[in-house]
Amino acid sequence: MNDTINDASSTSPNGIGKALKPRSLVFDLFGDYLRYRGGAVRLRGLVALMDCFDVPESTVRVVAARMRKEGWLDTSREGRETVYALTDASWQLLDEGRERIFARAGGPWSGQWHMVIYSVPETDRALREQLRKRLAWLGFGMLSASVWISPHDRLAQVEESFADHSAVRLDMLRARSAGTAADRDMASRSWDLEGLNKDYGELLDRYRPRLAAYRAGEVHGREALVERIRLMHDYRLFPFRDPDLPPELLPKGWTGRAAHEVFLEAHGLLRAEAEAYVDRLVTGTEGGNGAGAAR
Repeated sequence: MNDTINDASSTSPNGIGKALKPRSLVFDLFGDYLRYRGGAVRLRGLVALMDCFDVPESTVRVVAARMRKEGWLDTSREGRETVYALTDASWQLLDEGRERIFARAGGPWSGQWHMVIYSVPETDRALREQLRKRLAWLGFGMLSASVWISPHDRLAQVEESFADHSAVRLDMLRARSAGTAADRDMASRSWDLEGLNKDYGELLDRYRPRLAAYRAGEVHGREALVERIRLMHDYRLFPFRDPDLPPELLPKGWTGRAAHEVFLEAHGLLRAEAEAYVDRLVTGTEGGNGAGAAR
């Protein structure tokens, strides 16, 4: 993942309950709804959706224009109306983001670490920061300066991401430690598992009590859309920090898996009402247009 999504979640380690940025909202609306409705929306439809979050039309126009300039949105005309559509780069970004948010590693861990040792010239600090953000998004943790590790084999993705950057030198290794105790020590040094676990607990405290209302179908229309977008926004902060470690490397009392299950359930329970409301705003109908694929 790159700076676009990272920017939406980097204001603080724990952005749960924080105000949603208009730019982040546009990505969330496209990622969770509009991509399943052709990946395009008229400007008036986008304005109506953003109004649910009290974002004024003038701000929507500015944000959409900037995202077009940056290559995340294309525009076309339908009569007198402007239509915004996802670019290939945006489709790829959203696909990868969805995989990191919704998927969890399965099966036993082989005990093998995947290591990246990098070198970037001191004069190219922006590229070095881009590399670090990419490694973090892919689930790598910093064991020491310029040395990042992961229990998952994503070395090919790292190499592909920087194949066109000759200034970046990457040495990629696979290794084993002296045993489980050493593995757990390496994990505790490479990631802030204690802080992450605390924030997972806060997410559970916020959303677990709401499940009863979601299950009972008490959340409708605009409220369902706002709740579901807020849930997505709050939860997608975590893949930047959570390496999805195997159970043997996690501290006692780990709440990450429970938080993931609550997220999946809440996201699913709010889906029908939120999508119906999006359809009413964007197309003026209740039933939508066949966007019923599992997601």
